Amino acid sequence: MLLLVGHFGLHLTFYNRINATGLARWQIKLIERSVAVECFLFPLLVFIYPAPEAMPVPLRIYGWICIAAIVVLGIPWLIYRPIFGIGWLKIQRQVTHVAVGEQLASPPFGTMRCRINAAIPLNQISDLAIERKEFPVAGLPSSLEGLRLAHLSDVHLTGDMLPSYYKFVADQLMQWQPEIVCLTGDIVDKPHCIDWLADCFGSIVAPGGCYFILGNHDTRIADPRQVRRGMEALGWIDLGSLTKQIMLRDTEITIGGNELPWFGPAPKFDSLAEDCFRLVLSHSPDQIAWARRNGVHLLLAGHTHGGHGRLPLIGPLLSPSRYGSRFASGEFDLPPTTMHVTRGLFGTHMQRFRCPPELSLLTLHQRCRTNS
Repeated sequence: MLLLVGHFGLHLTFYNRINATGLARWQIKLIERSVAVECFLFPLLVFIYPAPEAMPVPLRIYGWICIAAIVVLGIPWLIYRPIFGIGWLKIQRQVTHVAVGEQLASPPFGTMRCRINAAIPLNQISDLAIERKEFPVAGLPSSLEGLRLAHLSDVHLTGDMLPSYYKFVADQLMQWQPEIVCLTGDIVDKPHCIDWLADCFGSIVAPGGCYFILGNHDTRIADPRQVRRGMEALGWIDLGSLTKQIMLRDTEITIGGNELPWFGPAPKFDSLAEDCFRLVLSHSPDQIAWARRNGVHLLLAGHTHGGHGRLPLIGPLLSPSRYGSRFASGEFDLPPTTMHVTRGLFGTHMQRFRCPPELSLLTLHQRCRTNS
């Protein structure tokens, strides 16, 4: 049994990390399928041999590697479970769950595949969680106290979910009257959906601006610049690999966009004053180490969809990140950076159990890190 636990732990670790790379989608799928064969072959081999000493030497060596993995990989994985709260930021939140399909004149499901998935009991693909969060940020200027920031991510315009769903999300967002709106990638998966952008996001405006970056799924468009141009035509500001100085409440802040490892390079902060407030949009939470090195105060990310295989108490198992499921979703205090990771609005894998899509409405507050 220990062999199998370690074996599947190794493969879970590999799956999460390979999906965090910048490899092309076809390369990742080829590697995944090849490794999947070995993943299910090893348990059969274990049951063939009546005793460990009867196994061939290479199989016995791999067995010891599996047992070692339980300690080497299992202990860090256990330490960072949500139940222990290590690195997590305690916040106050108000969550409203809305069955979007019941609020619209007709269901927002655009394909038979989506309708079938939506009918699966407990699947929450259209049960939107509107999360209003009182979000403390170390380094926030006093002039930005109470700033209303809306965070969207992982839109995944594929044709499976109709524009009416996203328009509903936009309407809920605008009722809150955000001062700034940030969208952290994975906007369009299918080329014909570029024409949907205006219906989905054209109504969103904010006095401090609406900003976006691209994610790995935007590479599925032959020319991702089409997505950038489509969003810019609506008045959204492209932050991919850039930094901009903007005025918000008469306060200058620097806002940037990190699209690594799919687009690059990372934005540069070399010439900024140390006391300048730094807000960065990153598609993946994997850029947290870069953010900390560059003195980013607030990092917004998505990509992980909240993780898959979410179990009570211990949280998710699958998460496409070099950190595994540690940053699958939530609020994190990793000095000098505060990070928010949203579960996103949709996904090409249309199963969301214990993991509803999220519209994040953050009210920023000053926080003294020494008292946290």
